[in-house]
Amino acid sequence: MPTAARWLMIFALAWACAPVSAAQKVDDAIIERYHLEQAEKPVSDRAGWRKPKRIVVGGFVSQMIGDLRKDFPDVEFVAATPGQIAQQAANADALFGVCNAEALAAGKSIQWIHFVTAGVENCVSVPGVRERNILVTNMQRIGGPIIAEHVMAMTLAFTRGLDLYIPQQAKHEWKRVTPPGRMAVVKGKTMLVVGLGGIGSEVAKRAHAMEMKVIATRASGRSGPDYVSYVGLPDELPKLAAEADFVVNTAPLTPETKGIFNAAFFSKMKPSAYFINVARGGSADTDALVAALKNKQIAGAGLDVTDPEPLPSTHPLWDAPNVIITPHVANDSDLGFDAQIAVTRENLRRYIAGERMLSVVDVARGY
Repeated sequence: MPTAARWLMIFALAWACAPVSAAQKVDDAIIERYHLEQAEKPVSDRAGWRKPKRIVVGGFVSQMIGDLRKDFPDVEFVAATPGQIAQQAANADALFGVCNAEALAAGKSIQWIHFVTAGVENCVSVPGVRERNILVTNMQRIGGPIIAEHVMAMTLAFTRGLDLYIPQQAKHEWKRVTPPGRMAVVKGKTMLVVGLGGIGSEVAKRAHAMEMKVIATRASGRSGPDYVSYVGLPDELPKLAAEADFVVNTAPLTPETKGIFNAAFFSKMKPSAYFINVARGGSADTDALVAALKNKQIAGAGLDVTDPEPLPSTHPLWDAPNVIITPHVANDSDLGFDAQIAVTRENLRRYIAGERMLSVVDVARGY
């Protein structure tokens, strides 16, 4: 074998056998665990790409700025309060955790916006994002398992009457208050998951594990995992709602999903069915929901999100019958933010290296 070829083989073997860092193992595990998707093309193919020199950081991401500075010493990270973002964005290459029209107007060189949350509707609606073809990445799928547990907790709270008995406990009353037929089992019941994406798939997985029948809708097509018995398109939503015992909204808020849970929709639901919303409050017509609850068109509602939000103390939704309201906490857990930090670090590494990015938002679709 020629000497050059021999040395090339030795180098290749050494590279393949080189130890993988603990950080890289963590990143790989998170990518595999959450089925994170990579962009089809490397970010270096995008017009205007260059290694970032200055990144403006806001929101929760400010808490990880020390680690980012340590891991990426060649990048200047600037923490900014909401009132400082536009000023600090003037010479920035990217924004982490923040996005508004003022910052983009000031930041002519911004090429990338990264979020440590899944919802990006307020960002992609800024005209400059689409007009300048700015790359947007987020935390798709990361919160799915946690939010799915919140859905199942609400589901079981209703079927076991916890929404009625916890107030009884507060009053120190040993009294049966569940009406006949209220206490139920979930086995054999049908759950409709609206928006079979990362969160919706995790909800479906858990519902199936509890021997529920799972049906769903998604905008991207009819494909779905084996544990979902039927996947319909958005225009099938009213028909599928009539079959469901639980309707769970996990769809992103887009112009197409805004207000889809309206009076006409609630009229299609069974009087014994429950509506659970862990996505965005704007997908539901709140007045129509209150009316449906008071008129007993539906059995109850579990809401982690509302419109408006925060929900004013005088809002009639607080006093509507059979409602469980949590203040947008479905993604909270004892797991901390290790996954968000790892994805942020990995995406920044990929951006600097010009590689394929993770969790790229389809700006046209809004998610």
